[in-house]
Amino acid sequence: QVQLVESGGGLVQVGGSLRLSCTASGRTGSLLMAWFRQAPGKEREFVAGTQWINDRPIYGESVKGRFTISKDNAENTRYLQMNSLNAEDTAVYFCAANSVRTYLERPTEARSYDAWGQGTQVTVSS
Repeated sequence: QVQLVESGGGLVQVGGSLRLSCTASGRTGSLLMAWFRQAPGKEREFVAGTQWINDRPIYGESVKGRFTISKDNAENTRYLQMNSLNAEDTAVYFCAANSVRTYLERPTEARSYDAWGQGTQVTVSS
């Protein structure tokens, strides 16, 4: 069973940057992983991920050009670099993984993932 732990959230001012980390444990080998976020009163929203393992990243429309994902395979860690943050980015950010497949038909949908982290709060203040 895969366990995911996020870190790096916090309070940042508008225009600032944060980098989130997600470390996977419980199995070896590459994982399909993604980032989602959920603001109060809103549905969980896809932020970034890939359709294939080692594929080029895909991003949600609201974060394109500002957020970047990267990975450290040796540590089985994924990063989410968030730049030019604004108040609408305030949310709990979740790391997700599919522990079985190497390709996802719908990588932007939460139901495609079977493992989730506990989430890390990101608050952007003005």
